[in-house]
Amino acid sequence: MKPFLVRLIASPWETKRLLGLPADALACVFSVDGVLVASAAIHAAAWKETFDEFITRRIEKTGEPFASFDVGTDYPRHIHGKGRAEAIHEFLGTRGIVLPDGSPDDSPDAETVNGLANRKNRALLRLLDDRGVMAFEGSRLYLELAHDAQIRCAVVSGSTHAEILLSRAHLRGLIDECVDGNAVRAEGLRRKPSPDMLLAACRRLGVDPDRTVVFETTQDGVAAGRAGGFELVVAVDRAGEALRLRDADLVIADLGELLERQLVA
Repeated sequence: MKPFLVRLIASPWETKRLLGLPADALACVFSVDGVLVASAAIHAAAWKETFDEFITRRIEKTGEPFASFDVGTDYPRHIHGKGRAEAIHEFLGTRGIVLPDGSPDDSPDAETVNGLANRKNRALLRLLDDRGVMAFEGSRLYLELAHDAQIRCAVVSGSTHAEILLSRAHLRGLIDECVDGNAVRAEGLRRKPSPDMLLAACRRLGVDPDRTVVFETTQDGVAAGRAGGFELVVAVDRAGEALRLRDADLVIADLGELLERQLVA
């Protein structure tokens, strides 16, 4: 049986089983980047554009040599999974650069942390207009089936643009709640490996963590699921780093893999 045919013939109970969820699970919480949407490359490109422009101007002003932003090393080490201010401070610290924080309404051209954050936002929105963003096909099908099975679904993301990413990827209608970077600031939530964001998603859904399955793609995300006492922690390993994600209950390459496993069982 092909996965897309499940939507036509399976009952809600059968669909839930095909999702590979525990029988008593009521909800799923998904990390956006890497689990549902291929957005890391766009975020990384926006950061590179932002930092490279800043560093070029810095070199012209001071005459000091500074290395440009390296997507392969700087993004995963200093940016991914961190708040914007923390990421900017950390990256600039590797270049021996210190900037004042400034204020949230700073111009994108201001040489402050908030100015760089606003410049990155401007770059990201332009790149989204130019390139668009795609949902992983297996993830789209999984969300559609979860919706059919009346499983409540939430997402967590450190990005303040998570809603835009979901809308551009045509997934927003399949998501019940979104805990994003805006919620982190408004509610004082700690980022992963703290379980704060995942637990906030459960509160919004009105479900207990021990009846909820978490889907993460980083070591910190898996640790957050463990710390929050979730029923099942699933790691989506698109980079072939299963050893790093070994604390998860299950490691898969794509959400569609769960469907395939159940269909051939």
